[in-house]
This record gives sequence, structure tokens and C-alpha cells, in this order.
Amino acid sequence: MSRLVIISNRLPITINRSEGELHYHPSAGGLATGLNSLDDDYNKLWIGWPGQDIHDEWEKESIRNDLASRKLAPVFLTEREIDLYYEGFSNKTIWPHFHYFTEYTAYNDDMWAAYQEVNYKFFQETEKHLREDDMVWVHDYQLMLLPKLIRERFPNISIGFFLHIPFPSYEVFRILPWRKEILDGILGSDQIGFHTFGYMRHFLSAAYRITGYEHKFGRLHIEEREVNVDVFPMGINYEKYANIDDNAATDQSSGEIRKLHASRKIVLSVDRLDYTKGIPHRVRAFGRFIRNNPEYIGKVNLIMIVVPSRANVDQYQSLKAEVDVLVSQVNSEYGTFDWMPIHYYYRSLNFAALTTLYREADIALITPLRDGMNLVAKEYIAAKEDSKRGVLILSEMAGAVYELNDGAISVNPQSPQEIESALLEALEMSGEEQRLRMEIMQMKLKQYDVKHWAATFIKEQKKLKDKNKMANTTHLAHSELDAVLDKYRAADKRLLFIDYDGTLMGFHEDPQAVSPDDEVLKLLKGLAADPKNNVVINSGRDRDTLEKWLGHLNVEMAAEHGVWMKEKGEWHLNPNVVDGWMPKVRELLDNLVARTPGSFIETKDYSLAWHYRGIDRDLGQKRVREFRDMLSYLIQNQDLQVLEGNKVVEIKNAGVNKGKATSHWVGKQGWGFVLGIGDDATDEDIFSALPQDGISIKVGADRTGARYKLSGVSEVRKMFTSLLKA
Repeated sequence: MSRLVIISNRLPITINRSEGELHYHPSAGGLATGLNSLDDDYNKLWIGWPGQDIHDEWEKESIRNDLASRKLAPVFLTEREIDLYYEGFSNKTIWPHFHYFTEYTAYNDDMWAAYQEVNYKFFQETEKHLREDDMVWVHDYQLMLLPKLIRERFPNISIGFFLHIPFPSYEVFRILPWRKEILDGILGSDQIGFHTFGYMRHFLSAAYRITGYEHKFGRLHIEEREVNVDVFPMGINYEKYANIDDNAATDQSSGEIRKLHASRKIVLSVDRLDYTKGIPHRVRAFGRFIRNNPEYIGKVNLIMIVVPSRANVDQYQSLKAEVDVLVSQVNSEYGTFDWMPIHYYYRSLNFAALTTLYREADIALITPLRDGMNLVAKEYIAAKEDSKRGVLILSEMAGAVYELNDGAISVNPQSPQEIESALLEALEMSGEEQRLRMEIMQMKLKQYDVKHWAATFIKEQKKLKDKNKMANTTHLAHSELDAVLDKYRAADKRLLFIDYDGTLMGFHEDPQAVSPDDEVLKLLKGLAADPKNNVVINSGRDRDTLEKWLGHLNVEMAAEHGVWMKEKGEWHLNPNVVDGWMPKVRELLDNLVARTPGSFIETKDYSLAWHYRGIDRDLGQKRVREFRDMLSYLIQNQDLQVLEGNKVVEIKNAGVNKGKATSHWVGKQGWGFVLGIGDDATDEDIFSALPQDGISIKVGADRTGARYKLSGVSEVRKMFTSLLKA
């Protein structure tokens, strides 16, 4: 049976100490609900902090035994670690920074050191329990370094990571001094999930610009791994809020709420005290609404629930004081003897009171300045299952808006004018329109509930795990490499096709800066010295460069994808090439370079190449699309081909490619061993032209028709070293 190992900062069980005894309570939040609802097909183990600083070793052992029976494993943190890792780096650095409040971000080396230490502490506990066939799911911003730590110890294990808060734009994220370490940590995962496409897009942009990893449709290739980056919007336990037992939802608070609603319209606001929630902006906007719409005086109330949070942090203390003053100002300015505009409660509510508020409120005013998802909006909609009455006003900056935008009234939380207009629209909205909007949103939330969220993430991770196991292309190592070496030794006549850039040498912004180093020259010289070998450098490089770099070696060559071929020491031109098209295309490329600083043209005898390695990736792709569009009109009825390589676009004669050059040499005689190796799309032509028993090797992790893969230049060199020793 598959086992799912869940790792989060907090366990779904919280330990409290009362009168010297430890008590276990369920942790609040949708994460525990969603993950505990997964099918029993998964044998779950949950690792996390139990919420209490435990000193005594005997007490720790007792807790371990108690929790083990519930398939939970505790990570014990000291007061110092909680202060520096959780209250410090997690909530004073990552939380404000990822929510775009950079003015509140603390850049502190001690807190960063503690964050690293605690992530490693979580790894040490995880290491005790992991098995190679486990699936791991790491949660949230407190543990962003953990996936890489697990990957280094368990290179083949399946790891998922989900970020429950926003991921900021690259321009904001790059400010962090520890940006690369954080990205490297997350990229240890096989699957990375976000609430919205915007967060996903920001992450992929940062991954490319900081670590150099490019994606194709959200898929990254890191060494031998394919990493899936995708959107998994988190839902709620819909039935819990939709089917409320009226007896369970009755207490003194509930009765007072119903009594108030009998005479007034209720606007509801529920938040944890946090500067990301936009609470002061909301109070000011409501005060503006009362001032500009005096006909609603005495007829509408804002019930504002603010749940205490991080009371020992300066920013939160200041925020609490600011909200207190603003509420007092609005109430003193517009209140009457029998009516106060804002009913403000600085406390948490029990489930009965909260759900009664959801049911009774005419409007939910949820306007965070930035929010990863915001489940309160979804809970409010679910609680309206029976009545179908109510209006949701939702911030454009909340992740939930992308699912609820066709039913909610969306507003810019920084605009009091928009909030005022939205309140008027909501108060005047007909019952029929309210019902239609509610039904649309409820239909979505029923289908995409928290169970669906958790099950979908795990299902996609499992598919990726199975796909990686069943990949047709095999890593050329161990027994597979031994088999190739045996075949190499047994052959009397061998033909080796070797690409240059990205295969023997790495890439550089300047193509002329990657002349062969001593190791490459030694390898080629050694291979060519064996009388059984015929070595062919099959490259897109121009012949002059290849001759300059490799002409002194006893190797044959195909330059410009087969335009020129060097055999028995002599270069000859492929008879199928023409160059009459080049001036017009050159003019087009000159215009492209003039508008794109950092790019340049490489002119070859019978082809032109536009290089854009030195510019922004997205701008390069935009220019490639422009170029293809303009080129299609310019070269109509001409037998030309556009090849897209690694940050290069090349235009050449269509009747010439690496595959045809390969076929030329393959057809010369019978060969006992034929090998072709290369890294980009143009080298697929080499692989397809090899005989059926040929050895095709793709360098890198892109999709390929090759039989084998090597991860990069260093592995290529090791492989050729093995051939020399065979």
C-alpha cells in the first residue's frame, strides 16, 4: 500500500498544558480537514510541531508514543527556535515579503540561520520514517528548504510541495538575500502547487531568472527529474458549512445576531488581525459609505470580527491601535443613541456564532490587500446553501476571486470609492440576482472542495511518479552503460556522431567563448586515435570555427547542420544549398537586433543564426514569434527551414539537416557500432537517421526519441572516458 508522508509546521493535533497535565486538541484549519479526508488507499504519516515547548526527555517520549498511535510524529522546537524560526524568519521575513509588504520585512542573519536549522531538524525527524516508495507532501512557507534536504538523502523519492500564501513577482522576490537558497529548496520537489496561476507564473519567472531553469507548459527539467508546477486552488469542507445543525448553531451570541438582523442589514467582516487583510482601509471605506449615503443611517451595520494574532509583534500592536481608533471615529461621528455603525469584536468566535453570522449576514465584505486564497469567502457562500440570499464583495487581491469572480462583486481594496459602490450595489441587488450568483458560486465550491483539492494534488503527483518510473528513455549508467561498453568493445568498425555545443561544451552568451578545453581535445584525440573508430563532429557551427578549433584532429565534420562536410581532410559543399535568400532575411534580422539589445546575428556561409541568450527569455520568445510571422511572408515558395535551438534561431536550406549528413556517413559501409549524441531539437534528426541498433543519447532532460539520456556535459565526458578505457 502506498504511504503518504505529510509534513507541515503544525500537526493536526495541538498539545496544551493545563494544571501540569498535557491535553490533546484538534488543530484548527482546513489543511487537517482536507488531508484527513483522503482515501484510505493512503497509509498516512503526519510530521510536524505539536504546538508546545517540551523540555523533559521522558515527556517527549511519552508524547511520541501517544502520537504514534495516531500516525503522527512530533518535531520538538525550543523557545528560541520558535522565536527565531517561526515568529522570526517565517513571520517577520517571508510573510510580509511574499505579501508585498517589504517595508515590514526583516533581513536578519540570525533568523535565517534558525530557519535553516529548524528545516534541518524537520528533515532529521523525517529521515527516521521515510521509505523509498513513500510519497512526501511538504506544506507552506515555514518549510521551503525541506524538499531539497529530503532530495539529497532520498534522490528517487516522490516529493510534493504546496505554498498556501502568495508567491510574489520576481521584482519583489529578488530583493530577498536568500532568494536562491529558497528556490533551490522548493525545487527539490517533483510537484509544486499554488492557489492561482499568477503565483505559479511568478514562481516560474523567478526560477528562470535566478536559477536558470526554463519551463515548458509549467514543466521544469532539473537533471534527471521532471518537475510539475501547477495550480491547485484549495477548497473548504463545504458540507460542514452548508448543512449546519440548527440545534448546534444555537447559543446566546447566535440569538443576539438574529435579533439584530431582524431590524438591520448586516455587512460582515471576518479576519485574523494582520496588515495584509486591509482592515483599516475597510473601516474608512465603510465610514465613507455612511457619509455619502445618509439614507442608510440606522439601517445597516458592519459587524467586524477581528481574531487576535501575533500580539507580541510591533506591527500588529500598531495595527490593533489603528483599528481601535478608526472604529471609534466612525462610531462617534455617525452613531446615534440607538444605532452604532460598526459592531467591533476583537476575539475569536465559536463555530455556532460564526456560522450564524454567515447565515444571517446580507453582505460579506472581504477585502484583503493580499491573500493567498481566503477561505472565509468560501465558507460564507457555503453557509448560504439553503437561503441562496446574500452578496459577496471580494478583493481582487484574494486568490479566491479567480474562482468566484462570476458571482462576487470584485473590488480594488485600496479604492474606497469601489468599496462604497459595491456596498450600494449589494444592498440594492434583487433577491433573484442574489440567488443566481449564489448558485453559480455554490456549484463550484461543492465540486472543488477541500477533499477534491487534496485528492487532485496527490493524484497528479502519483501520475508524475509513475511516469518518471516508466520513462522510455533510460539514464545511461550502471548496467545500461556496461552493455554499451560491451557492444563497443566487440565492434571492429565504429561510427561516432558527436554534437558540439551543449554536448562536449556548455553554453555561453558569446558562441566564440566556448572553444574546446584540454579535456575535450584529449577525449576527441583519444577516440580518433583508435583505428576502429570514425569520429564525426556533427554541429550547427560554421566550418571556419570548427576547422580552427578541431581541424588538427583526425576527425571528420559536418558544419552548419550538414551544409559543409569534411571527409578525408577535405571540405565539400552539399549540392542542395543556395544562398540567394540570405540578403532579405539578413535585413529582417538586422531590424530584430536593432530593437533587441543583447542579441546578435551569426553569419555562416549558407545560413543565418539569431542568438538571444543574453536577453530576457520572455522578450526572446516574443521576438521569435514576430520573426516567424514576418519571415513566412518573406520566404514564400523558397525551400528554407527555421530551426529553434537553445536560445538561437537559425534559417537554412530545408533540404539540409544533421540527419541527412548522418545518413551520408551511415551509408558508406557496414558498421558494428554506431553512436549519436546531442542536446537540442536539431540532434533529433541524428537519432532518427541512426540504424535500428544504433546508440542514441540525448543530453539534458527534454523530450526525445533517443534511447538513452545523460544529464549534462560532465556526464558526457565521463561516458567518453569510459569508451576510451573499454
